[in-house]
Amino acid sequence: MFTEQDIQQIENHGLTIDKVNAQISLIKKGMIYSNLLEAATIGNGILRKDKQQQQDCIDFFDNKRDQISIVKFVPASGAATRMFKFLFQFLNEFDETKETIEAYSEKNKLFNEFLNGLEKLPFYEIVREKINETIPNFDSLAKGKQCVLFVKTMLDANQLNYSFYPKGLLPFHKYENEASTAFKEHMLEATLYALTNSNANLHFTISEVHKDMFENELKKVKNQLEKEINTKFNVSFSYQNKGTDTIAITSKDELFRTENGKLMFRPAGHGALIENLNMLNYDLIFIKNIDNIVVLEQNIEISEYKKMLAGILLQIQRQAFKYLNNLEDDEISEDEVNNIELFVVNRINVEFDEAYNNYTLKEKRTYLHNKLNRPIRVCGMVKNEGEPGGGPFWVKDENGTVSLQVVEFAQIDIEKENQSDIVDNATHFNPTDLVCGVKNYKGEKFDLTKYVDPKAAFITMKSQNGVDIKALELPGLWNGSMAHWNSIFVEIPVSTFNPVKTVNDLLKPAHQV
Repeated sequence: MFTEQDIQQIENHGLTIDKVNAQISLIKKGMIYSNLLEAATIGNGILRKDKQQQQDCIDFFDNKRDQISIVKFVPASGAATRMFKFLFQFLNEFDETKETIEAYSEKNKLFNEFLNGLEKLPFYEIVREKINETIPNFDSLAKGKQCVLFVKTMLDANQLNYSFYPKGLLPFHKYENEASTAFKEHMLEATLYALTNSNANLHFTISEVHKDMFENELKKVKNQLEKEINTKFNVSFSYQNKGTDTIAITSKDELFRTENGKLMFRPAGHGALIENLNMLNYDLIFIKNIDNIVVLEQNIEISEYKKMLAGILLQIQRQAFKYLNNLEDDEISEDEVNNIELFVVNRINVEFDEAYNNYTLKEKRTYLHNKLNRPIRVCGMVKNEGEPGGGPFWVKDENGTVSLQVVEFAQIDIEKENQSDIVDNATHFNPTDLVCGVKNYKGEKFDLTKYVDPKAAFITMKSQNGVDIKALELPGLWNGSMAHWNSIFVEIPVSTFNPVKTVNDLLKPAHQV
């Protein structure tokens, strides 16, 4: 099936023939949808803590944080291109000789919003300064002409080139003296909850093409921040491993080849980042997307919920570690095993196999040990207000095992009425705000790649040079890649979720000082 040249290309890419054949097999079989049993709700898979309980969890974390190692993990490889999609559309569509800017704006809601909020954008003054360098009479031009020049100055490759930028390096928030990037804001945020002994550790996964840009920004802000807030920042970067790329095939299940006859490999989505996460050796890992960041004054309150999630994790982990040690004791009593059963069901959200009740005491100990001795994650869940994205569901796999999962919308066969009804009745969704414990009760780090469900991959249709191709995305980082973790879902307020999907989101109150 593969030529000598193909084999060489596969090996140079850090892949093996077996891996590539397994990818092709998965793509040919097509999407395996999740089998939803019901949506997780408050009291049925989602915890709700009252004010006092929240504070107890925060205090528990604050008392432990200087005794453990902590890192904040930020997926930050996304380019900002899609943020400006409607502005590229504007440049293609608007013709000032045929219509006024007011007329165009009236029929285009997104552009209208952009135009009305222009001066509130964090980079407004930067764009104006750039324009003034070459067009001193800008203010006397017709409004339509001004809009075209403003947008071109933002986006053109020979101007500010914002559409090439990674989201993390765009000016996100405007303070009194400067515009601050999302990258810098995440460094500041880390001091609010991921600080141990005056050290803040952050790890960003970035695209290799943006490496120099991120390193320059780090040099620019690190010393200033360390002096201002008496904190040492340890910031590291990694790229998506080329060896996680996946092969593309045509819609007729044949190998897709480029014009020079080579195979085509594509980045396999954020699920590939489980490899990057697996490299980190810390007791506690906070995960948060690069674009979900608010201005500092609001973040002080919001960050308390991250500490609450971490406190819940540490409390559950402490009890789990105690029980794991007890299960190794041959003298353990049946009563103690019963206590562990209750903990595993009620606190770790594990549904036992039907055969469990017929197990011997020794078999029960082995079973409970296996269920407890896994990586653990505590995920914030917010009330569903119509935002796109995945959510918390009870799922049954092909072996009949029921578990609590984060399920992406693309994993659900919405054509099936019973699945569609479950989605319609969902009360919460996943804002990708989680904290992870990746070490076992002996202090050894888990190999996270062993807890992935490889079948929870996504098959997507793309177009390449006019040819329809089928592509494989690895199981998403917080769904299929963590399918066999222990999961605890906790309600957090919707104010903690403020992603920037379009440039207009920067006009929302959460991003305004």
